[in-house]
Order: sequence, then C-alpha cells, then structure tokens
Amino acid sequence: MGRIFDFITLYKEKYAKDIMVAGRDASGSWKTYSTKEYTEAIDTLSRALLKLDLKKGDRVGIMSGNRPEWNLVDFACNQIGLATVPLYPTLSPQDLSFIVNDSDVKVLFVSNKELTERIEQAIKEHGIQPQVYTFDQIENHTHLTELITSATDDTTDLSTHRDSVTEDDLLTLIYTSGTTGRPKGVYLSHKNVYSNVTACNYLIREDFKTALSFLPLCHIFERMVVYMYYSKGIQIYFSETLDNVVADINDVKPDVFTTVPRVLEKVYDKIIEKGKALTGIKKKLFFWAVDLGLKFQEPGKNGLFYNFKLGIARKLIFSKWQEALGGNIKIIVSGGAALQERLARIFWAADLKVLEGYGLTETSPVIAVNSYLHNGLKFGTVGKPLKNLEVKIAPDGEILVKGPSITTGYYQNEEATKEAFDENGFFKTGDIGEITGDGFLKITDRKKEMFKTAGGKYIAPQSIENKLMESTLIGQVMVIGENRKFPSALIVPAFDVLSKWAAQKGISTGSNEEIIKNPEVIQKYQEEINQLSSNFGHWEVVKKFILLPKEWSINEGQLTPKLSLKRKVILKENEAAIDKLYVEQNQE
Repeated sequence: MGRIFDFITLYKEKYAKDIMVAGRDASGSWKTYSTKEYTEAIDTLSRALLKLDLKKGDRVGIMSGNRPEWNLVDFACNQIGLATVPLYPTLSPQDLSFIVNDSDVKVLFVSNKELTERIEQAIKEHGIQPQVYTFDQIENHTHLTELITSATDDTTDLSTHRDSVTEDDLLTLIYTSGTTGRPKGVYLSHKNVYSNVTACNYLIREDFKTALSFLPLCHIFERMVVYMYYSKGIQIYFSETLDNVVADINDVKPDVFTTVPRVLEKVYDKIIEKGKALTGIKKKLFFWAVDLGLKFQEPGKNGLFYNFKLGIARKLIFSKWQEALGGNIKIIVSGGAALQERLARIFWAADLKVLEGYGLTETSPVIAVNSYLHNGLKFGTVGKPLKNLEVKIAPDGEILVKGPSITTGYYQNEEATKEAFDENGFFKTGDIGEITGDGFLKITDRKKEMFKTAGGKYIAPQSIENKLMESTLIGQVMVIGENRKFPSALIVPAFDVLSKWAAQKGISTGSNEEIIKNPEVIQKYQEEINQLSSNFGHWEVVKKFILLPKEWSINEGQLTPKLSLKRKVILKENEAAIDKLYVEQNQE
C-alpha cells in the first residue's frame, strides 16, 4: 500500500507538465498551475501549517466548492500527518458546529464570503473556535496565499514528517447523516482510500489526458476519483459550481468526468427538447436514432444489421451528442444513486460510455463498477465487485463486504461501529442485492428506510417526517424521493385542526377531497413546511407535496400493527399522483 501524497510524488517524477491543475479565477478565466508551481505550493503550505503548531493527527477542515486550493490544502495536510475534515458548503449551522466540535477541527479553510459568514454565524451561535483562512480575498481574514507566503523562506525538511505517516494513519473524517440525523464521522485511513484508487485505476487508459471535476470533493466518490487522476498523470480542471458545468465541459473538452444520474438526466432531457423542436425529416431521423439507442445491448450482443443502423445514427445524430459534451469523452463514471437503465443504454449507443458504479463513504467508496473491458458491462447492474474485495450476500439479502478499503468504524461512536459489522467482520451496506451468474452485482432494494436522491444525497425520511409532524395541521406524513431529483411528501392533514383553521379564514370546508384542493389551504401547508425546514440541509427540504383525503390505517393496510408506515404499499397506492408530481416539476 501507500500514502495518498505518494501520488503527488509519482506525478512530479513521472508526469510533470505545464498544466497540472486549473480552476476559474475571479474574472472567470482559467488559472492554471504547472506541476512545479503546485507541488512547491503544497510543500510551502505544509511548512506554514507546521508553524501554526499543528501536530500529526490534528484535524483541518475544508469548506469549499471544487477548486485547485481544495487539493492543495488536502495534500499539504496529509503529507505531514494532518487529517482533513470535508464540510459540505450546504451544511446547516447546527450540523456544521457539531462536526467541527466532534472532530476537534483546529484550522478551517473556507472558499468564499458567503461560507465565511456562515462559519462566523456558527462561531457566534455555537462557540466553535477554529482558526479560519480563506481562498478568496475577504476583509478581516487571512488569505491562503498570505499563509503560504509566511513560510516561503522556511527550509524545514518535510521528509521526516512524510516518513512518519503510515498507511494506517487517519487520512480523513467524512461525516454522513445517520438515520437519527446526527452526523457520524467515517474513519478513513490512507490505506483505505489508496487501495480503492489502485483497484479502480484500470479504468483510466494511457490516452486519457484531461479530466473535469465538478462533483463535490467533500464526497469520497469524487475525491477518490481525483486521486486516481493524479495517479495517472491526468490534467484536472475544477468546476466550482454545477451552474457552469456545461460551459466548462465545452471549454475543457475532457476525456473523462464523474457524474450523478441527475446530471445525465438533465443532459438527456435537454437533448430530447432540442429534438422535439426539429421538423420534417430531421425530426424523424432524430427520434429514429433515439429509439434505436434505447434498444442497445452490451457490446458484442448487438447484431450486424443493428450495428449497421447504429453506425448511421452515430454519424448523423449521436455525433452531435458527443460534441455537446466536448467531443473527446472516453468514459463517464456515474455513481451516488441508481442510473436509469434506459439512459445507460442510449448513452452507450451514442458512444458515450457511462460506467455505473456502487459504493458508500464507509467503503472508500467503490465496491463494484461496470467497465468498458471485455465482459465488463451489464446494464441494470452496478458492475463486478473490485478484485481486492470480498462481497457476499447475507441470508436476508443484505450486501456484505470486506477488504482493505473498508472503514474501521465511526469516530468516537463504538455503538454505531459495532452495528455496522457482522460477526465475521463484514461491513453491512444496508442495501439488498444479488450477484448474477456472471458475477455482476445488482442492487434490488434498500434494507433501511434511508434513501438517496438522483443527486446522490442521503435522505433520512424519518427525521424529516418527525420534524414535519410538529405542525398541528399535519396528521400523517411520508417523505419520498428515492432516485428522484428532490424529496417530496405525501401528507394526510389533521382534518379537525384544518377545518377550524379554514373556518377562521372563511374558507368553505366541504368534503376532505374539496378542502385539500383549495389554493389557500395548499399555500398554508407550504408555509408550514418552509418554517419547519429551516434547519435542514437544502437537499433535505421537501420541495413538493401531495395532500391526501383519507387517513392511513392498519385496517386499510397502510400501517403495521405498531403504526409504522408500510412505505411500499403507500407508494404503490399513490404511484400515479407521485409520477405526475415530478413530471409537472420538470415542466415548470
């Protein structure tokens, strides 16, 4: 094994180039860093951190979008034995304060004015006390370049510090939301992440030159893949916000990028909208190609006549899809949530090889991934498990995994750590799955109620439901959104309370079916949700809801004898309304 900063040493010795990394500056232009500039800045920042009297094992927080400074701080820390604590820019002040206090962050790097103000709010309200440094120039705060400059003349030999870092030392604490809503710090060592990088880097071929990174580096998925880029000498362009992704893709023309299904869905929807705007033969050709693409089978399984037609479709139609993504794409790696099989098929038909993978923060993260190699792809699955992992299915169907990339547990949380592993030391993923006869892993269900949105964000529905139930107007509620763009809710009003409120407002009550359609009633529930969601992360906020006219009951089959929600039953009963809800949102 090795240490993560060994990838930087490798890059410097084997791949040194004029552009190693790049990010947008304040004017919107690309600011590039050569290997010499970037690696020297890493070393100088390491010396500056040592001058702050930080010691091996101390924690340093990073709260920023994707930009070269993120990795600069990360490598400067991990080569002298400091552990980084990534902080999502969207964290609520409460969660932010909890994580900073729980992990004992000594120094905190923040990217911009908005996030700096949020840190200041957390300091004021919750008493956190890290030293704060900024990536942007912000009044009354020390800028990153000032910190680096303070150690320009420092000649401290870093080799002793590097030599003291072992593969088992803590690389990072990554906090994930538990079912109770209280974040848990996942302990990941250099060995955990390094082993995952080396197990996955067969996906990156020698002809891959440039990558675009826009998924949050706070998440282990993007972070591990970016380490993989460094290990292969790839130029990395960082896109700080999703707002600029399409423009950045066309500007950078990357060979590879990672994404979540939601982004691919947006790309597909925009392409289809353009197709609908065509007329005559062009429109017919476009949708002929789309229909053909949806029938695409794994490479080697498509017949001669199909391949002949596909060749025409690629030349006339799909070549434009490739141009829309820069024109150089070799592979796109998708993770964080389930990818619709139809999207995978049509992107492959367009010669845009989307490789769906699967994993968790606790597994550093990849457990399995599809590939472009012979027999490496199976639609509807998350690929074959990595060769350095042991994956098996428990008697109840839960996916269990063991190997060098699996966390040793949760920071300062023995109870959660004990619950996470079975008696044989296998990590319990909480997902239900099966392994096909030809060795592919297929996810079939969620063991726990927690789910992911299409954007890859975890949602703990029960904690949100419990909060919404604080409203006297809400009788019952179920939060939904598995693999959807955002969470929504099915709400059964507390009709007795609602009737009284309506009478006060002079609203005619009538039947339950009538009152839930009243615009003023709908607006009132929106206000209730807004008020109760103030402390949620933005991805947890219920964006849409459906008011239902009838209470869920044991007799009707929606509740268990313990009065727990039978989620699958309720989802099935309201399937049409839920689908309509998300379709209407897409049309807005």
